[in-house]
Amino acid sequence: MHAIAAFDPLPVDDPASLRDVEVPEPEPGPLDVLIRVEAVSVNPVDVKKRAGGYGRGAVGDEPRVLGYDGAGTVVAVGDEVEGLDEGDEVWWAGDAGRQGANADLQAVDHRIVARKPESVSFADAAAMPLAALTAWEGMFDHLRINREDSGTMLVVGGAGGVGSLLTQLAKRLTALRIIATAGREESEAWCLRMGADAVADRHDLVASVEKLAPAGVDSIFSAYTPGNVGTFARLIRPFGAVVSIDGTDESLLPLFAKSASMHWEYMFARSRYDTWDIGEQARILDEVAGLVDRGDIVSTATERIADFSAAGLREAHRLVESQSVIGKVVVHR
Repeated sequence: MHAIAAFDPLPVDDPASLRDVEVPEPEPGPLDVLIRVEAVSVNPVDVKKRAGGYGRGAVGDEPRVLGYDGAGTVVAVGDEVEGLDEGDEVWWAGDAGRQGANADLQAVDHRIVARKPESVSFADAAAMPLAALTAWEGMFDHLRINREDSGTMLVVGGAGGVGSLLTQLAKRLTALRIIATAGREESEAWCLRMGADAVADRHDLVASVEKLAPAGVDSIFSAYTPGNVGTFARLIRPFGAVVSIDGTDESLLPLFAKSASMHWEYMFARSRYDTWDIGEQARILDEVAGLVDRGDIVSTATERIADFSAAGLREAHRLVESQSVIGKVVVHR
């Protein structure tokens, strides 16, 4: 089958950074569904893996097929699959330890796959699974927020893929006040469109947030954590909590005086370790699909590239690397 693969870590402007290749069709296991991929989105994890941030670009001697957001149609099901059948239109975020969605076909554990929203295209659906799961797990699994909770949450990276979904989910499912960060007028307008109550200037974060929330914020959801722990410690209220989706190796000691907590959200943890509740990801995606079909949240796809090839994926990676994209970049057939 056709796939788009990464080999050695290379800059995105090198034509060999992502290449069109022919690879064997995946052989689904008893818990897998085999999916015909119609659309994918590109996330920072794709860019980092291609560029070598997570080790070399190949698994053993095999080309590395990236892609951690997908939408497509089930073409075969394993013997132990429940709840999904051939012909179902589905969406998923995949497993970082397996070959990804940048291919004609992908085998995915059915417990992390759900039927996609009926009201949106494959392209618009593909923009959402990884971001929605990351936002949901960060907010409900780590912060333990419930639907009656109020207070103020600061969303650092409000115009990004995860920030855009986090804001929408928080405004539809909780009573939180959301302050999103943005650095441009276009990003500010997008954050407000997603439902943010206010927007802070990321270039002058402390002063901007202190003006909007003089008593501090109750929680922080961060897509840009390295170098910001001290800033977060200034802005968080005592006993508050920070959720980081990008990690940091700097000292967390600044949070100590406020007895604040730091949580790491890694969307692939459930699939990587085959946790007892791995099926929670399919349940979350089912609930998010319902929210989309009811019009409560919208797709965050803003750039759609109709070129499911190495050239199309390289352009998508280039856009994501530029860090100028609002929302998500999608590549579709």
